[in-house]
Amino acid sequence: MNKANFNKFINDLEWQFSDNLVDFEEALEFMTSRVDKIINHQAKSLIWVLEHPALYTAGISAKPQDILNITDQKIYQTNRGGKYTYHCPGMKIIYVMIDLKKFFYPNQPDVAKFINFLEIWIIDLLKYYQITAEIRKDRVGIWVETKKGDSSSEKKISAIGIKLKKWVSYHGIALNIDCDLTGFQRIIPCGIKEFGVTSFADLGKKIDNNFNLILQQSFNNNLLEKLPL
Repeated sequence: MNKANFNKFINDLEWQFSDNLVDFEEALEFMTSRVDKIINHQAKSLIWVLEHPALYTAGISAKPQDILNITDQKIYQTNRGGKYTYHCPGMKIIYVMIDLKKFFYPNQPDVAKFINFLEIWIIDLLKYYQITAEIRKDRVGIWVETKKGDSSSEKKISAIGIKLKKWVSYHGIALNIDCDLTGFQRIIPCGIKEFGVTSFADLGKKIDNNFNLILQQSFNNNLLEKLPL
């Protein structure tokens, strides 16, 4: 992506930050409408950062055996990629409604490269908060090395699941900040039972008032410098 295309894309990209908890069905309805408007050139691409009340969602690859103990809460069926996951207050949800034809212009859209870009973006954000995170080819998500006593293991700090409609993305990223991780114990998160889940708070880290700004800067920096398109 050259400088001129970068500037055009960034100028056409909107950001929205919601301070209050957003109902999942309302968010899904908004995303569906916004994606249709982007497809029809009636609205700009949008990145929406919010938090949900406690709830569970299922992706298109979800399997019943991955539900361990959910009898008292509705599970929202979605058309995003992935399996079961959990959302709750203290978890940043980053919905990416992006026209990939414009994102990759003048090249052809590439789903694998786009997902890799999202991963690198979050890893760069985590680096700002002194959290070292990595991608694992054999399992989805963003992973960090954790240590307790003499043992060490990897845990997931961020999950990614997207859907495309006519090359416009929606759904997106969940990033664990300071949330109740016990909710993940009622499912096998993303179908991966060998590894646990962690958060900023679990790692002894906190976000600051610059979080939204750093999130935007990391997106811009990686788009321009770290992922030549």
